[in-house]
Amino acid sequence: MSDRDDKLAALKATAVKQLGECGVTNINHDRLDGYVNSLKSMVDNKDATLVSGQDQSELETVCRNFVAKKLGVEDKDKAMAAVTKVADKMSAIRMKNRPAFYYLVADELS
Repeated sequence: MSDRDDKLAALKATAVKQLGECGVTNINHDRLDGYVNSLKSMVDNKDATLVSGQDQSELETVCRNFVAKKLGVEDKDKAMAAVTKVADKMSAIRMKNRPAFYYLVADELS
């Protein structure tokens, strides 16, 4: 495995661990792999693989770039409510894994 593959595998392992901590017992690994693989080009940038649940501009970026563009949810209030709920759910986790965060947001909106 390449260094990038190792980092992606570690990113996924962290996501699985954090999802478990948030009570997710039946993980859709194909969907999670999609979120992990979407970070291939940014896996070397630690900040890009994490979400700051306390930073309002970061949460707005998640709404704009993930919820609206990737999930197609146009209702900004609904999107922000889901993102805020996930930030609250993951509040005990200091370093919030972006794929796990995205996974939980998608679950909130489904």
